[in-house]
Amino acid sequence: MNGMNKTADCRLPICDCRMPIAGFALFRKLATGNRKLAFALLVFGCLLLSGCIGNDINNSNETPVISGPPPGTTYPMPPLKGASIVNMGWDLSDGKRALFSDYKGKVLVLDFYATWCKPCRDSVPHLIGLHKKYEQQGLSIVGLNVGGPEDEAEVPGFVKEFGITYALGKPDEDLVHLLLSDIDAIPQTFVFDRQGQFVERLIGFGKQSGERLDLAVEGALKTAAP
Repeated sequence: MNGMNKTADCRLPICDCRMPIAGFALFRKLATGNRKLAFALLVFGCLLLSGCIGNDINNSNETPVISGPPPGTTYPMPPLKGASIVNMGWDLSDGKRALFSDYKGKVLVLDFYATWCKPCRDSVPHLIGLHKKYEQQGLSIVGLNVGGPEDEAEVPGFVKEFGITYALGKPDEDLVHLLLSDIDAIPQTFVFDRQGQFVERLIGFGKQSGERLDLAVEGALKTAAP
């Protein structure tokens, strides 16, 4: 947990820097002669033993889960690389099909989550409250499950457990690749204004990210409809 912003998280595996006794003895010997060299060897040994060198988060079978940003940090919209989000969409839990373009004139919040993700679960009451407060003013929230095929079966119970009132769906692969192309960690929440313009991107959930989400939604609701 980040002590600065107290953002709840489930981190990726952390390097285990415990050294064998023989290694520690060698380190002490080096430390007495060349502290810079000893420190460099310590760091390298930590990374090598823990397997963290070249560890790509995409190697995991589950979507990575990380903490929210430090205070004052804003995550940008991922590079679109010529792609358009307009005709991408998701299959809603009621069987209907929805496109991003269907929400023009509304403020849209897309929340990428998994039922097993603790910070995702922590964010649900906040999203429910936000939806209840601003739905009549034009706010639409859509929770998009990226927890994998097995997690889809858990969604009905997830809805019942939390009393979720906003829409849930399964996103198109193209949409997932577009919005999570640079950081494929969850929870991730995107806010778009009434004209479909990107407003805010939040990764992780905690008190500060909840406040930033509120401000982003309130600001987006003030934008003029197209």
